[in-house]
Amino acid sequence: MNKSTLHHIIFWSVVTLILTIFYGAGLPDYGTAFLVIMMFQPLQWAYFYTVAYWAIPRFLYRKKYVQLALVLTACALTAGFLFRLIEITLADPYIMQQMLKKNPAFTWHKLNGTFLQQLLKPIYLINAFEQSNMVIWVAISLKFIKMWFEKKQLSTQAELSALKSQIHPHFLFNTLNNLYALTLQQSPQSPTIVLGLSDILRYMLYECGTDQVLLKRDVEIMMRYVELEKLRYEDRLDLNFSIIGEMNGQKIPPLLMLPLIENAFKHGTSETVEDAWINMDLHLKNNRLKFKISNSKPASTSANSNKEVGRIGLNNVQKRLELLFPYAHQLQIFEEEEMFVVILDLDLKQNLIPHENKNLDRG
Repeated sequence: MNKSTLHHIIFWSVVTLILTIFYGAGLPDYGTAFLVIMMFQPLQWAYFYTVAYWAIPRFLYRKKYVQLALVLTACALTAGFLFRLIEITLADPYIMQQMLKKNPAFTWHKLNGTFLQQLLKPIYLINAFEQSNMVIWVAISLKFIKMWFEKKQLSTQAELSALKSQIHPHFLFNTLNNLYALTLQQSPQSPTIVLGLSDILRYMLYECGTDQVLLKRDVEIMMRYVELEKLRYEDRLDLNFSIIGEMNGQKIPPLLMLPLIENAFKHGTSETVEDAWINMDLHLKNNRLKFKISNSKPASTSANSNKEVGRIGLNNVQKRLELLFPYAHQLQIFEEEEMFVVILDLDLKQNLIPHENKNLDRG
């Protein structure tokens, strides 16, 4: 039994239980109420699944609103009449039988008149329409809410995939730039750069397809990238990377922090002629992650077009955080006279968005 079928069984079981308790108060016993409710359930099921899984997909999804309105009206009228027929032929005679067992003198004016008179009596016909449609439209409303939520999930997943895909070419472009610069210098470190880049690309291509990766592995890639950049700048860069705390199986969305490091190198080294520095501090405690990265800033960056380019990475991180950790993150960005500081505070337990690659339940 799949998850969707189980959800439907649970829903209709709860509906049956509630109706049994509600109507049981006016009947001889709850067993009678349950049997009466079950007389109407096949009609309720047929009504709901016709509307939810035939009419809505066939007409609403295709924006055929007039046809949908006509079909829904026809379904409502048909269900009301069938509900009344079940009352007259099955439910009411059974209730009368059970009431007479309890009280032989019991009389019920609802059963007076011919079959046609009973069927078309306005007060009972209106009541039949109300009862046949009430539960169904509660169920259909829940279906609409579920459809809206699934659509929002699909939109979120698409946006997350797009944001993640932006990181790959952006990072690759920067790293190839570094490799190109070292090649021009005929640096003996070029083979090391190639090996490091190979490891990072392997991670991106084969390990980043999931919504979460081990934090330890993601930090390893961050450090690999830092090592590659350090080879490029050698003694021209004062670089510090400290990690405090244990990484004990915690997980994180892949490449979430790497754009912050890229941004620091872009603005803390590429644009600074002298005394370039970057400090990175990663703190882990009780599934709480705090990553602070600060870098030197050139005297003047206002005229440099790279400033806007560097914002791509920060904007990407901000959007992913809003989607994946909407209530469990804080990203602070400070731009001071001589430094640029970014602080990411993240609760690793509070990933509130469903997995990016998880198949949605279609029930």
